[in-house]
Amino acid sequence: MPPDAVLITRPEPGASETAVRIAAMGFAPIVAPILEIRQFPLELPRGHINAVLLASGNAVDPLPTAVRALPVFAVGATTARRAEQAGFIDVASADGDASALAALVRARLRPQDGTLLLAAGRGQSLALAADLRAFGYRVARRIAYAAMPVHRLPADAEMALQGDRLRAVLFFSAETARLFMRLVHAAGLVNTLHSRDAITIGVTAGMALKREHWARVRVASKPTQDEMLALLR
Repeated sequence: MPPDAVLITRPEPGASETAVRIAAMGFAPIVAPILEIRQFPLELPRGHINAVLLASGNAVDPLPTAVRALPVFAVGATTARRAEQAGFIDVASADGDASALAALVRARLRPQDGTLLLAAGRGQSLALAADLRAFGYRVARRIAYAAMPVHRLPADAEMALQGDRLRAVLFFSAETARLFMRLVHAAGLVNTLHSRDAITIGVTAGMALKREHWARVRVASKPTQDEMLALLR
């Protein structure tokens, strides 16, 4: 029987959503997040807020109800869907990465129309804020969450790597990819990667994995979950 298991390293709640989609494709999902999301109360900037920018779905829940009527510009379809589920009505998706999100904002909004509230993870979206500020936008970057690393490889991940059913490992960020490699080395399991594929959301994540350790490192043609999962077919 060919390998049919897929290891999902992304944090919750995204990991479970990915697992449902993988199961629908006929594969066996193994959910083993190596980052845990810790959310923080978000302080709103003073003055008129023109729109909310979201580079990650993890930033949705900490947003206060006071901004739920504002237009939202999301990095991709998954983040846009989480915003809609949280009650935002006017949601646009860049269907790409942070550069695509910045381009969408520049196409839809004028710098003089008000402050852009960028709800971000700790240490995240700095380049996005700088990009927009360079074009004259007022960007209020506020920390909505932090991605906290686990201290050892999850037991389910260890079992999957030691077994013979694992087909591929999914990586949704460069941070996750780097941490995964450190944890695998610490667990003495790096040699188990040689027969597995790594599927990444972007080039940076792929570079963090060190291709020589894997059967293949495959990068999605667009930085979306849909394009990642298409590489499993």
